[in-house]
Amino acid sequence: MLTTLLCGVCLPYFAQERPNILWITFEDTSPQFMGSYGNPDAETPVFDRMASQGVRYTNAFSTNTVCSPSRTSIITGVPTYELGTGNHRSNYAIPDFIKGFPKYLKDAGYYVTNNSKTDYNVKNEKDFIAETWNESSNTAGWWNKEESQPFFAVFNIADSHQSRTMSMSYEWYEQNVLNYLPVAVKNANNKLDDAAEHSQQAIPQFSEGKIDFTSLHKMHHISDTAFAMPPFYRDSPKMRKQMARVYNSLKLTDIKMGKLLERLQSEGFMENTIIFIFADHGEGMPRMKTNGIGLGYRVPFVVWFPERYKHLEPNGKTGVVTEQLVSFEDLAPTVLNLARVAKPHYLKGRNFLSDKAVEAPKYLFLASDRADNGPDLVRSVTDGRYMYSRNFMPFYPELKYIHYIEQGEITAHMREDFKDSKLNETQKSIFNRRPVETLYDLKNDTWEIKNLATNKQYDSIVRKMRNALIQNIKERKDVNFMPEYELAQDFKTGSVYSEKDNTAYYPISEILNIALKVGFADEQSIQNKVEGLDHKNKFVRYWAALGLYSERNSLSRKTLLQIKSKLNETYKPAQITLAAALYDREKNNEALEILKKAINIENSETSLMAINYLLYTKNKSPFLKEVTLLNTSDVPYKVKAACLDFLNLEETIN
Repeated sequence: MLTTLLCGVCLPYFAQERPNILWITFEDTSPQFMGSYGNPDAETPVFDRMASQGVRYTNAFSTNTVCSPSRTSIITGVPTYELGTGNHRSNYAIPDFIKGFPKYLKDAGYYVTNNSKTDYNVKNEKDFIAETWNESSNTAGWWNKEESQPFFAVFNIADSHQSRTMSMSYEWYEQNVLNYLPVAVKNANNKLDDAAEHSQQAIPQFSEGKIDFTSLHKMHHISDTAFAMPPFYRDSPKMRKQMARVYNSLKLTDIKMGKLLERLQSEGFMENTIIFIFADHGEGMPRMKTNGIGLGYRVPFVVWFPERYKHLEPNGKTGVVTEQLVSFEDLAPTVLNLARVAKPHYLKGRNFLSDKAVEAPKYLFLASDRADNGPDLVRSVTDGRYMYSRNFMPFYPELKYIHYIEQGEITAHMREDFKDSKLNETQKSIFNRRPVETLYDLKNDTWEIKNLATNKQYDSIVRKMRNALIQNIKERKDVNFMPEYELAQDFKTGSVYSEKDNTAYYPISEILNIALKVGFADEQSIQNKVEGLDHKNKFVRYWAALGLYSERNSLSRKTLLQIKSKLNETYKPAQITLAAALYDREKNNEALEILKKAINIENSETSLMAINYLLYTKNKSPFLKEVTLLNTSDVPYKVKAACLDFLNLEETIN
């Protein structure tokens, strides 16, 4: 209260002393596709120019691997595994005391605007947005502020989004990306015309305090042969045609970034504005976005300072590259500190700027949950050099059935090449069951090809990171170990944030103890899971069932009979999971009826769970009628998407 009063009293004096802050976020991009991060084929000169004069972070990580959960953490400063908002576009309630952090800036006199994507993944999002911003629209910007008022302005550039790079048709991409990148014309001497030739000159330096953003870009398409292919993709003309979409979409993003910075500069604000430029999570292509590895989490991230605020840079220097760890949990505390606004008690991230910046932690803890119709639960820990991930649903491949990804032409090419045996071992691995644990060396294996988790030389690293991850899950009471069926229920408190502290209801240590056995088929692990089916806690029973489903193909006849005896389980997620395991092994009629009922019942979570299990089942035909009827009804997108994937698979098989 005192802090708020002091801010109000001191506002007129501090208004011009406090910096303006500009955020430019762009979508679905990993550092591997940016010029300043070492890709010689990328054409991102505006971003690279700002990086060369600011601070470029090599170890910046999104807290999640898909947009809406990532944006929950960005706007609240709270990780989704505490809020229960890790599942993509779930829109569950969060506690009333947790706000969009720009509200605190607004209360302290800042003019705060968002242009224009929100996708915050919280219940009552309209009210949340209205409380957070002075203005959130596609016309919002600093230009409507009072003359002496500092601003915090966010701009979201969507041109590198997965829709542009893979999910929409090639014709749509041509219209929405290539049409804005005219091809350079050669003259009679087979040289580029004057405008194009000028655009290929070296990046301009400051000239009288200004940057000439207009002349940074070569105005032409990036061709299909002008870049190196990631090694987990087949290098074929069809695949190259699709990968070129990534480079051209980023080029258009970079051009738009330059136009925004030109406006900031022309209106005289660059000299007192601190600029953050970063992606919302990893690249939106198969094996990257939605996967709990570095390619899903790690983002390009730059902070640029005008002369008057350069003392906030590491060692007060320009053009700095830093390896310090930064996660999206740190963004809110850092911006609040720059604006001289006290952070609320629930923010656990750190301020990573200023001469009194809090020391970077040893590890960052990250999460990947359901994306559209593709359920998942991956928990990761990184020290910047290594990325350790625990796949709690290892039975899903890296290329899960997610309709938004399946509709992409590049996915069709990959599945066709896999079917025709045209892929090497690395490329085929995307279609296989995932390892329980992965450890990748992000420095020496940038595409994360070599899993070091089974290499005895790295045992100590794996053990330390695994233990740190387990401790974090327990300490922060990761609520996404509840099935989404539970998260979707109406809690009396309005959210699971406080429910997680009720150990009788949510005994996270007991839940985690059985969840850590998922993926292991040894006799003792199987016995532990069978015993878990009798546990008094429904979440433990669910994870015991999930562990048995995971190893369904190696279960003994005795274990299958034990599963059959438990089909009267009262907790729906556990019952459906057991039925899916038994049906896939034995085509059991009782299990079949349980799955049909789950599809038909008016609960989107049980429908999605049942259909998703069936996507990976050999005999889908008995469920065709139920899925077809559900597909024609009014159901949430995630269920509709699962139905479409099921029907497409059934059509392909038949």
